Amino acid sequence: MVRAERDEGKPGSDRESARLAALDSLGILDTPPEAGYDAITRLAADYFEAEAAVISFADETRVWTKSFCGEVSRELPRSHSFFDLVLAAQGPVEIGDIREHPGFQGQLHLHSHGVVSLAAAPVRVGDDQTVGMLAVFRQRPREPLLDNEVRTLMNLATMVSSQLELHQLRSDARRQRGSQGVPARDVSQPWLSHADLRRAIDRREFALYYQPVVELASLQVIGLEALIRWQHPERGLLTPIDFIPTAEDCGLILPIGDWGLAEACRQIQAWTRDIPEYQSVRVCVNLSARQFSREGLADHIESLLMQSGTSSRQLGLEMTESSLIPNMGIAIEVLESLRAMGISISMDDFGTGYSSLSYLHSFPIDVLKIDRSFVGRMTEGEQPLQIVRTIIELARVLNMDVVAEGIETVEQYELLRELGCRFGQGYLFARPMPAEEVSALLSLPGRILPSWEGVQPCSAACVA
Repeated sequence: MVRAERDEGKPGSDRESARLAALDSLGILDTPPEAGYDAITRLAADYFEAEAAVISFADETRVWTKSFCGEVSRELPRSHSFFDLVLAAQGPVEIGDIREHPGFQGQLHLHSHGVVSLAAAPVRVGDDQTVGMLAVFRQRPREPLLDNEVRTLMNLATMVSSQLELHQLRSDARRQRGSQGVPARDVSQPWLSHADLRRAIDRREFALYYQPVVELASLQVIGLEALIRWQHPERGLLTPIDFIPTAEDCGLILPIGDWGLAEACRQIQAWTRDIPEYQSVRVCVNLSARQFSREGLADHIESLLMQSGTSSRQLGLEMTESSLIPNMGIAIEVLESLRAMGISISMDDFGTGYSSLSYLHSFPIDVLKIDRSFVGRMTEGEQPLQIVRTIIELARVLNMDVVAEGIETVEQYELLRELGCRFGQGYLFARPMPAEEVSALLSLPGRILPSWEGVQPCSAACVA
């Protein structure tokens, strides 16, 4: 049985805003394992004779696992999650036999392979805000929980809440010690604020534009790069340079980036359904450093692919050198998991960061992207041209593909072909465009771009 009717809630509601504020104040997301939480999951699994138990917390876009016992995913998308059932019920939730409720089967599979039953209770803090859940999963159906079992599950969830209170007390004490004797900084208010970005998320003002990646020899579209835009109600269409720095400063880069991933997967599936020839085209999505530093990223992406029905070979991920270096251990583990799934990995803006050969050997990278700054200076002298030639040769030696970004002139295009660069993108071929225009482009015979002769070079002020 399911003890709660499904209710997605309203993302922009005051209730959800208060819940997210309470979660943010805890500072619990993406924190290391702690013995107190692990003891609770082990106890829950033992008491309910369950194959898996988890303590999870949910922000705008994901359900992140703080502690687990058994085989579980470290991170799942928030959309269509069990957490939403718990949030709607504001109490315990059960699914006694998943075979009677096929709509939930995918989520159970993602949590623990083969499970067929679920019991979960809310984890609350502060003014009765539900920030997470304690859940147990079994690989066999079971009768509804007895009253004493329900009380035990709720008591275990209350123990999690107590651990959160201790965590917050320790954090407050550290902040207080760190702030003593430190004067407050006078920081000027940016023209975009945390509240502006929060409203943009709630009102769904963000959109993805897509710029084609072409095979230089044939001008055939072989891929697309997804680029986020903000359709601001007063300032018009904004590019990432206008709002991403603020999103990183205020911590909203995670929900914005996760929305971009989910939207790209949804759009890939739409193109796959409507354009039979589309399957060989890959969409690449840029990941922020904050997204990439999450150990549960691979689980999150795998579940997005499963939910949308998207093939892993249709998705590519791009990250910069600087996002890989700070947490090399996590980076290598995440990259290997993603590559094992068949997802293409690109290093964006190559040559502008650390550019160490040892890093390239360490990371399972499939594609190097030559930064537009190098492409733009190729015609200015031998040294810039030699840099591009070296990157292309390096990619060849390492058995990687190479994509030149920011191609704006016919001269740049011809030089890159002479140097052996196979792929490129830039305003010479096509500007970033909304999904509807991409659909028309992908429907062209052979996906060959129309003639671009006579296209005026884009101003250097135009940025993706």
